[in-house]
Parts: sequence; C-alpha cells; structure tokens
Amino acid sequence: MSPSRVVLDGKRLSIEQTVRAARHSVRVSIAPSAVRRMERSRRWVEDAVRRRHIVYGVTTGFGWFQNVSIPREKLQQLQRNLILSHCAGVGEPFAEEVVRAMLLLRANALARGVSGIRIATVKLMLEMLNRGVHPIVPEQGSVGASGDLAPLSHLAAVLLGEGEAMYRGRRLPGAEALKSAGLKAMVLEAKEGLALNNGTQAMTAVGVLALHDAEVLAEVADRAAAMTLAAVKGKTMPFLPRVHTLRPHAGQAVSARAIRRLVRGSQLVDGIDDDTRGKVQDSYSLRCASQVHGASRDALGYVRRVLETEINSATDNPLIVVDDDIAYNAGNFHGQPVALAMDFLGLAVAELGNISERRTAKILDRNHSYGLPPFLARHGGLESGLMIAQYTAASLVSENKVLIHPSSGDSIPTSANQEDHVSMGTTAARHARQIVRNVSRVLAIELLCASRAIESRKEEPGPGIRRILRTVRSVVPRREGDAALSQAIEQLSELVLSGTFSTTRS
Repeated sequence: MSPSRVVLDGKRLSIEQTVRAARHSVRVSIAPSAVRRMERSRRWVEDAVRRRHIVYGVTTGFGWFQNVSIPREKLQQLQRNLILSHCAGVGEPFAEEVVRAMLLLRANALARGVSGIRIATVKLMLEMLNRGVHPIVPEQGSVGASGDLAPLSHLAAVLLGEGEAMYRGRRLPGAEALKSAGLKAMVLEAKEGLALNNGTQAMTAVGVLALHDAEVLAEVADRAAAMTLAAVKGKTMPFLPRVHTLRPHAGQAVSARAIRRLVRGSQLVDGIDDDTRGKVQDSYSLRCASQVHGASRDALGYVRRVLETEINSATDNPLIVVDDDIAYNAGNFHGQPVALAMDFLGLAVAELGNISERRTAKILDRNHSYGLPPFLARHGGLESGLMIAQYTAASLVSENKVLIHPSSGDSIPTSANQEDHVSMGTTAARHARQIVRNVSRVLAIELLCASRAIESRKEEPGPGIRRILRTVRSVVPRREGDAALSQAIEQLSELVLSGTFSTTRS
C-alpha cells in the first residue's frame, strides 16, 4: 500500500497508517470490499424499518429509553436528536491530529460492515478528512462506556451542518466549514446516529498517537542512558549479552544491546583513573537501565497489540450481522481493553522519565559525576550551570506520579443505572498522552546535561556518542556560561518526539 494513501477495509489498518493520516494528511479512501459489506448491512436496516421490527436504536429510543417505540416518520429526528443531545463535551478541544485520527478510526470501524450505515455518510467523513474539515471536539465528557458518546457526537454533528469545525485555520460553524470545503451537510437516516457515536475512537485515537510517541521515547531513553554512561565514566558490564541471557526478557535485551553499541569505542567508559579508582559498579539508574527500559518496552508491546485489535474492530451497538440475520445487542463499545492499556502505557512511560531524571541528577552531582564540576558550572557560585534543569525534570516526573493514578480503576453509573459500569478510557488516554509529553522533556534535559558533561571531558567519546552529540547540537548550540534553558529544552523535546534520535544508529 502506498505510504501516501490509506485504503480502509475495516480489518487491516495499522498504527503507522493511522499516524500518517493524522499527522501527514495522506489521502484516505474506502475499499470496494468494505463498500459491499456496508451496503448489505444497510439493506438489512432498511428492511427492518419497513417491516417495523423492534431493533434497539433503530426503531426504539436509547439507553434508559430502550423500551420506547419510535414511529417511522420520526426516525430521522431520532438520529438527529441523538447526536445533538450527546454534544455535551466540555474543556479544551482535542488537537487537530487527534480529531483526524478519530475520523479515520470511526470510518474504519464502520467499514467492517456491521453498523448499518449508508456509504454516503462514511464517504462524507472521509471527504472531511481529505479536505481538512476538522470538527471541534472537547476533550472532556466521555466515561468510555457506550464508547466515547460525547466526543463522537461532536465529531458527527458537523456532518449534519451543526457544531463547529476548523477549516484552513478558521473556526467556523459546521455548515459553513462544509460549504467552504465544497461539501454538503446531510440528514441522518435510521441507525446512522447510533453508528456514528457508539465506539471507542476518541480514546483509541489519543492512544494510537501516544503509543507511537512512547515507542519513540523508548528508543531515545536508551540513547540518553548511553550518553550519561559516558558522561559519568560508567561501566559496561551490566549490558553484556551473558547478563541478559540469564534473564531473557525481550525488551531488556534490546535496550542492553542498544546501549552497548552506542558506547562501543568510547574512552569514557570502563576506564580507571584518579576520579573513578575504587568504583566497582554504578548506581541503579545506570546499572539497571536496560532492565527498566526493557520492562517499559515490553509493556508498550502489549499496548500495541491491544490498539492494533481495537482499530480494526466493530465497536457500536447493535451489530448488524447479515449472515446471521440478527442485530446483536452487545457491549463492544465498552472501552475497558483500551482503558487498561492506556493506564499501562502511562505507567511504562513515566518510568522512563523517573530513571532519566535520576541519571540527570548523577551528572550534576559532583559526588557521582567523577571529576565534573558541580552542576556543570564553570565558575560555581557565580554561575548556576544546569542546576535548575534538574529541578524542571523533578517537577515533571512528580506531575507524572499524579497522572499515573489508574483511571480504569474508577467507574460511575450513568443513564439511570442502565450503563452501570464505565471504563474511563478517554481520561486514561489523555493522561497517558500528557505523560508522554512530559517525559519527552525529561529526556531532553538528560541529553542536554550529558552533552555538556561529555564536552567537558578530554577523552574520546566514541562514534556512537558523537552521533548523538551532533544531533543535540543541531538544534541547541554549545554555550559557555549561564543562559536561559527553556527554549533549549523545548527544542530538544520536539527533536526527541520527531524520531530523529530514535533513528540514530546504535
């Protein structure tokens, strides 16, 4: 499949394709096989309406109102009312890339062909994506039970010409945004509102982007650890292959191999001089780096498996399975799988930040840096050096300790106890995404401090460390003396998230 195009069939969408569509505006279309499946399920719905069958959400009300029968002439109003009444989200809007991922993932779920929606409705969603009409979707308001009802309703409202959307940098009423893009609002038919707002695509969209960035951070964490190992004249024995064959966790071995290769040829490691004489082993933040990083890598592997399943799943209700001639009233919209995975992702990434901050502290502490000046200040007292950079890292990792509280451990009943267990998956995903952002800055601080420390040494750092050092200096030039650090940290953080460090050969 072309990297500049994504074709949705409801079954084979990848994490990487989702990220490309969300961040790089690749064009999206729908596969003919998916069109055929969707047409069959749509005919089933229309037949059920014609025969006046009782089908939840098609000819009945929703939630607690499931036993209220709706007359045929009111079915369009029923679907419109559903979307508008559920537009109850609050707070700041989701980032544009999240909204794009939501549109893509919802369309892919509908492409499974069990939602009873019209092809024209899904095509309008994809045209919005391709032409850059991005609904304003508030971040708060989902409990993640019937999926992401409020966020997905804000997404769907623009199809009706309601709500608001961004188009070419302007925030416009939904109808005006569509018109500006050469598109036309539509009237929803039976089942379509329910097909649009039942699902887990808000939490999953946030989760996919957070996972992608977290996997980048896992690569960068190994590079930052290698830099610090060189900066404080550490030992490479903990990273030797034999150690990891005796405890064969997959991620642990990957991290150890990366660190070992990056410090190969460096005169800064494994030496014995006046500063390091008597040092038998390093502290845990260095000696156990591959064990900690590796555990996070393995956790992210689990999260990836959950999300790869979720983005190719049917998550609304009821599910129209034409071959069985049944509308299954079930619970695929419940966000628990994603909620647990998002809590795990946040915890795994937070640990990368926790251990990174401790390594930064070692670089700046003369009792652990072996010959480096306190805080890397040339004229201590007159200058503070990089002292406060570690304060910032400490602040960020402490904030993460609040954010890792498991959202999935909470539940609160809604809809008069009809929806009496909820996942809080979207809250978990939002927290995980913030943790990822925080840790990108923590790793940037470690790279900043390690770079200055290595440049203060006389020994040859080795080719792997030099490559990382050049990457750091490509955005943050070497400075002498005190200077404001905020911009440098943010620039390095952006570079970390860009994937540039993770492609540095190890």
